Amino acid sequence: MMANAEPIRKPTIADTIRANVYADNSFKLYINGELVAVDSIAFVPHNVVSVDILPAYPMTIAVMAIDNADPKTGMEYANTNIGDGGFILKFGDGTVTNATWKAKKISWGPVGGDTENPRVESLPVPDNWFAVDFDDSSWSRAKEYTEEEVGPKEPFYEHDFKGAKFIWSDDVKLDNVVLFRTVIQTPPDGKSRPDFRGLTDTVPASPRRGDRNSQRPPRSPETP
Repeated sequence: MMANAEPIRKPTIADTIRANVYADNSFKLYINGELVAVDSIAFVPHNVVSVDILPAYPMTIAVMAIDNADPKTGMEYANTNIGDGGFILKFGDGTVTNATWKAKKISWGPVGGDTENPRVESLPVPDNWFAVDFDDSSWSRAKEYTEEEVGPKEPFYEHDFKGAKFIWSDDVKLDNVVLFRTVIQTPPDGKSRPDFRGLTDTVPASPRRGDRNSQRPPRSPETP
């Protein structure tokens, strides 16, 4: 039995920060190697996903942003239109998307903008691209785009994205799947926050709930 075990302070909702995420058209969001949010609407209507997250710094953020496109032609609306992408994010600690993020296009098309003979080119998704220790040094910087270039829909304006920039790879129209990464070393708002990583590996000072043996008083030798 461990002596002098420290009481565990479990995180509460007050320890979380709000994450607002908007993608044209959808995304998968990883924080410190763990999947924390997935856009449940793959195409339209465009929506903002808002979730409460538990930050831990340095905080590695990784995103797969997906523009709705036919996997063979790279076009949408029954292969009649070249779509465009766009991704923006803001956390309650002041973390925002901008050109300091890294970006890597994974799938693009119609290649060369050829809508008469459209085709798609793709790269394998790198193994563990969302991991904390993944090496993204060869990736390019993300490119910033204006609201006018992306054309966000109404839900975007109903949420707080102040200070954040729309980002994508170099071609917002032809690049259809883009990976993003960044590392936030310390909270941008300067607030100190506890690190709750490894909570499940901590031994509590009190007996586990539901452990009947730990709750049962010891029997005396005379007890049958």
